[in-house]
Amino acid sequence: MNKHTFSGIIAYPITPFDKQERVDIPLFKKLLERLVQSGSHGIAPLGSTGVMPYLTDEEKEAVTEAALQQVKRRVPVIVGVSNLTTERTIYHAQFAEKAGADAVMIIPMSYWKLTDDEVFRHYEKVASSISVPVMAYNNPATSGIDMSPALLKRLLKIPNVTMIKESTGDVQRMHYLRRELGEDVAFYNGSNPLALAAFGAGATGWCTAAPNLIPDLNHQLYEAVQANDAARARTVFYQQFDLLRFIVAKGLPKAVQAGLKIQGIDAGYLRSPLCELDAQEYVELEKILPAVEALD
Repeated sequence: MNKHTFSGIIAYPITPFDKQERVDIPLFKKLLERLVQSGSHGIAPLGSTGVMPYLTDEEKEAVTEAALQQVKRRVPVIVGVSNLTTERTIYHAQFAEKAGADAVMIIPMSYWKLTDDEVFRHYEKVASSISVPVMAYNNPATSGIDMSPALLKRLLKIPNVTMIKESTGDVQRMHYLRRELGEDVAFYNGSNPLALAAFGAGATGWCTAAPNLIPDLNHQLYEAVQANDAARARTVFYQQFDLLRFIVAKGLPKAVQAGLKIQGIDAGYLRSPLCELDAQEYVELEKILPAVEALD
């Protein structure tokens, strides 16, 4: 692993709000500290779990600064800096670098469908404006853009684009990336239900919101993979599978928030238009979470 990549369990914090739907920075710091204390190998604020598109520029800056102040270099911090325009993405990337981020993560957001050349130029312009590493994030379910393996391979020609996060849920793409790009290229799994398969395909790490709720099981899976203990890895993965599938199906921000509440942890409120889990979903999570915790 070179200095431009990270490995292991990279945890996504939620962005909590108060009753007036203002970002609750003190609570954010508390929730972030839980992730660090539970052994996360990295922290990635302002991702999908952190509802980054729902925040103003000023709120993104406050969350970025709070994350870096709280983590205090104990683990790497990879800040989400994506925006619809290249100019705003550059702005947030430069802000994150100046604040002390170890890397930035960029997903190509669009209203108009972007061509491969437009996506490439977007990354090229942002990457050339900063010196920290860039993680290219592919998640068509949220961005509306599906970056093909060929495009991802092309992006890696940009000097400081050194990492790929693949969240399509297609493990064959991960095998392709490993075969085409070799052992030295770091790719990360962003699809929770594919965690075991992704590690089998050679993923360097797992970017996930699950450590908010079940950090021990997440880390046990990674440790089993590192130890080449396939039987243990399967057992640990299947123990957490129901919860992983639930939080993805119901939406990470509100599912994690509800899970924290079930565990007796203050998780604040959501920002509109997001709503909390309905009563039936909450009861379902109340059944799944204790069962998973009992297996841990």
